[in-house]
Amino acid sequence: MIPFFNLKPLHDELSGPLRDAVARVVASGWYVLGPEVEAFERELAEFLTTQHAVGVANGTDAIELALRAMGISPGAEVITVSHTAVPTVSAIERAGARAVLVDIDRETYTLDPTCLDNAITPRTEAIVPVHLYGHPANMPAIVEIAQRHNLAVIEDCAQALGANCHGRPVSTWGNAAALSFYPTKNLGACGDAGAVVTNETSIAENVKRLRSYGQVDRDHFEERGINSRLDEIQAAILRIKLRRIDIELAGRRCLAEEYNKVLRGVATPVERPDCTHAYCLYVVRHPQRDLLREACQRSGIGTLVHYPIPVHRQRAYANLGYAEGSLPETEAAAAEVVSLPLYVGLTREEVRRVAQTLSQCLAGAQA
Repeated sequence: MIPFFNLKPLHDELSGPLRDAVARVVASGWYVLGPEVEAFERELAEFLTTQHAVGVANGTDAIELALRAMGISPGAEVITVSHTAVPTVSAIERAGARAVLVDIDRETYTLDPTCLDNAITPRTEAIVPVHLYGHPANMPAIVEIAQRHNLAVIEDCAQALGANCHGRPVSTWGNAAALSFYPTKNLGACGDAGAVVTNETSIAENVKRLRSYGQVDRDHFEERGINSRLDEIQAAILRIKLRRIDIELAGRRCLAEEYNKVLRGVATPVERPDCTHAYCLYVVRHPQRDLLREACQRSGIGTLVHYPIPVHRQRAYANLGYAEGSLPETEAAAAEVVSLPLYVGLTREEVRRVAQTLSQCLAGAQA
């Protein structure tokens, strides 16, 4: 069996340090927004070369709080993509804004900057590019358009920790960025966790206040916030994993390169010049995607699809008003992409077995 994802090898390797970190927090008697969170925030900001990192409860909250911290107006339009996890759009709506969805670049599956000018209206206040699967969106083009129209940029980096664009880490291009530390991410907690990172002190201070009900001290609340506090145990776990994140990223890259070398007959991930893919997910593409998944299942190989139903085709978001066919590249990708196993502990031999299974399936389909 080759599962789609398996945390056990990594956690077995780190079992001692992880147990010690949890025991340290339990013994301290301080469990929410304490010294572990403060230390993690400093270390994360240093790793990402940003001035500030603010720990929050999850990646969805991070997007919402970043938008609110920037003062996005109620009912304002925020442009993002439909080919993303639903939480991206959910967070925009929770911030009181209206999501405007644009199409994606066919090769990188990220926001297509050429779609922005037609989507911008006098009500537009922000753009949320999603660095999907770990490949950076075209940030130079997006930032140039945003500056020309005086729009905020909040990067959705949930799947892109470790990615770079033109020599700069993703999360350093916009006014702020949102990160998720869901267990399956490149840097994963043992539960939910997230962060907002920014070089703007005012945004960081606003997020710190908003993540705790708008509280400025024990008895005073300046505005209506939410409960989105990172707990000490998750911060301690993330500190352990952050110390070896470069090893994790290098391992993912080696496995992706092995896939690229041995896979035939499917479209493998593109890595644009001047970009570094973080490979949170290894996503291939083929018109007979479902046939490939069935072959993998029969061979004991796990796969997933990220994401088979775009946000604009979800029943919950039908009121956004996008008809079928309105975002053609998004809908084409949703029908053809499939994510293959990629995690610490996956071996090159297992990668070759996945590739062999796909090759045999395609050969049989063509016979």
